[in-house]
Amino acid sequence: MFEKLELVRMAQAMARHAGARTDVIARNVANSDTPGYRARDLPDFESYAEGKTGLRGTRAGHRRSAAAVAAEPVPVGIMGTASPNGNSVSLEEEMVKAVSARQQHEMALSIYQSSSRLIRTSLGRSS
Repeated sequence: MFEKLELVRMAQAMARHAGARTDVIARNVANSDTPGYRARDLPDFESYAEGKTGLRGTRAGHRRSAAAVAAEPVPVGIMGTASPNGNSVSLEEEMVKAVSARQQHEMALSIYQSSSRLIRTSLGRSS
């Protein structure tokens, strides 16, 4: 029943995106000493939620879902200089991204909980 609500679907997509981004960040951190490894990241969820994918479809089914987008990490440009071995991972940047992904996941959980409380209240089940 709840899966049909757009707000709940958006919160679930946001949580999936945050989880996928956390996975990409963990891979970056794990490869921080790998010679030639290029840091990767996902585009922000907001650009896909607002439809700024650069694609135009005639029906909603033509657009890729946030989960499909989350499965496609894209390379990030090197900010500053790469290390002598060609690695572009900055542990400081990865930690900032990890905090951002955690906050996004907590926001998705909060949206889901709030909508769940609202639905329960409207049905007269306030407990």
